[in-house]
Amino acid sequence: MHLDGREIGALIHGMGFGALFLLAFSGALAGFYSLRPELVTALGVQERVKRLKVGVVAMAVAAWGTVITGTYIIYPWYRAKSADSPKSILLADESTAGWHDFGMEWKEHIAWISPMLATVSAFVVLYYGVDLIKNDRARKIAMWLLILAFATAAVAGLFGALITKIAPVK
Repeated sequence: MHLDGREIGALIHGMGFGALFLLAFSGALAGFYSLRPELVTALGVQERVKRLKVGVVAMAVAAWGTVITGTYIIYPWYRAKSADSPKSILLADESTAGWHDFGMEWKEHIAWISPMLATVSAFVVLYYGVDLIKNDRARKIAMWLLILAFATAAVAGLFGALITKIAPVK
């Protein structure tokens, strides 16, 4: 099997950073959920907070990696000034123009919110540390920021997959 440069770039963007983002999210969400006084001993709190810190920081880094590679590596190929570029293919047909008008606008702009939210969540975890077990409000805020980061990225990823199905980057 041979992968060209664009396929390697797309692989790093989606299956590298994107997959790491998904894995880190599931671990961090479980970490937030289980970080409650009735579920954990004092010694267990320290161990869980260490894992939570790694998970949320990994998620934030993966989110930044995903949007940066998407914006500066994948997106220029999408927008190439040729008749067979994905953007040209989508805009050439009225039935697919909406995929560019709405789907790519989401991916171009709104997807950047995901790493910002993930970074704030990571900051809250790093700042409060083991005190998250006592500060239920901070724990829930950090958890919801993480969920919103995931939801934003999920919509962007879905649009990316659907747009690539209609007009793949060549």
